[in-house]
Amino acid sequence: MITFKEGNLRVPKWNRKVFVVAGGTTAYKKYFPEYKLEELVMIAFKNMLEDNDLKRDPLEVKGLINFATYGEFADHFQDQLLCEAKIHDYLGLDPLHNLGIKTGGATGGSTILAAAMAVASGYANVALAAGWERMDEVDTRTGNYYIATAACKDFETRLGRIYSSYYAPMANRFAETFKVSEVTRAKIAVKNHGYACSSPYAHQAGKYTVEEVLASPISAYPLRFLECCAMSAGAACVLVCDEETAYKLTDHPCELFICGGTHTLRVADRRHMEVPLLPNETPETYKDLYSKEGARYPGFESFLAARFAAWLVYRMAGIKNPLEEMDLVELHDAFTISDLQTYGDIGLRPYGQEQDYIESGDAYYINPNTGKPGKCPSNLSGGLIGTMHAVGATGIFQAAECLWQLQQKYDKFHGDPKIWKKWGKEKPKVWQSLQIPEGSKQALWVSHAGVGSHVTVGILRKSW
Repeated sequence: MITFKEGNLRVPKWNRKVFVVAGGTTAYKKYFPEYKLEELVMIAFKNMLEDNDLKRDPLEVKGLINFATYGEFADHFQDQLLCEAKIHDYLGLDPLHNLGIKTGGATGGSTILAAAMAVASGYANVALAAGWERMDEVDTRTGNYYIATAACKDFETRLGRIYSSYYAPMANRFAETFKVSEVTRAKIAVKNHGYACSSPYAHQAGKYTVEEVLASPISAYPLRFLECCAMSAGAACVLVCDEETAYKLTDHPCELFICGGTHTLRVADRRHMEVPLLPNETPETYKDLYSKEGARYPGFESFLAARFAAWLVYRMAGIKNPLEEMDLVELHDAFTISDLQTYGDIGLRPYGQEQDYIESGDAYYINPNTGKPGKCPSNLSGGLIGTMHAVGATGIFQAAECLWQLQQKYDKFHGDPKIWKKWGKEKPKVWQSLQIPEGSKQALWVSHAGVGSHVTVGILRKSW
């Protein structure tokens, strides 16, 4: 692990502004036998071109694309190396250049970061960022093993073979260190499964109680099945543009800021370091937290990659207090514990006080304690636990959800009965709009890999 020097802490700066103007997605399911992989990506691509109220004809918009980045966790699932070439050809974008991106669970976020860097540098004016996962072409046991091999095969893969077994000791350690009840984790599961009930794209929607979550079968103690995401199949994409093109395509573009961080896969080999302080923190914030004998940062409790990505992007975007300045966050809740840990990493609460983000009601669309809107609601999409984890698509889907929320299009993309019918569902009679208020300006999402090996943190800012 590096000892920071001045150059290591340089805050990224775009050579020109970068915007996101449109998003597209499929629904997410356990199995998609009716579609080939390239057909799923085409559905998301067409949704992006046709359904986002762009001011140009879909073929005109396609004619503006001059670069593409494609995200996929593993070639193993569809037994096809270089899937990006096959997808690129099927979308009719040959001979434009494309790059395939693989950074584990953070692949979607890294794919958007790569597209943004192309636009920011001037290499491209319009870049497509698309991602997918075809996790239904192998059985669940095999799929779990494939995912587990993204951990360190020398030290970790042999111990678990399933990813919940990596997060289980984290959950136990976190609970012991910060005195967090399992009820708090269960509340996260209830919230995210519940919000997914308003999404036609959701894989694991459901109305549960805390008691039902805690009574569900154990995956790896103490994590229950209802606290874990599912392996999903599906695709998502967003369109990334320079400023001039963005305003030609829409009256409602969102400026993009996105940064990344990485950290060791070997969870037990995380050496102690000083906490990189976010703009809303001071050395006093943690003067006692890590002074106890045996305490160390980041340890089992935190994700340094997420903290570093947030450290960079807040400075890049001029954010001083994330809880006060964000109107929505979409966090990587592959497990309830990863969601909980991230609250501290990105500064929604100081380290050691993460549970208060849930218990206070700030994380909810409607605060259950007050009946008023939550201060900074999280995972209104349903998150990974409620809606999806088609890994290569996940960080891109999150970005699209943030975009539609800021554009006041939640109802358009989630409430139309035709969309529900398209995916073989009926819109619930008790469907609830989870649209954030019209005056909302900024949304954040976290795209996270492994036990924190790669993380990107993205911010979209309303630009009209």
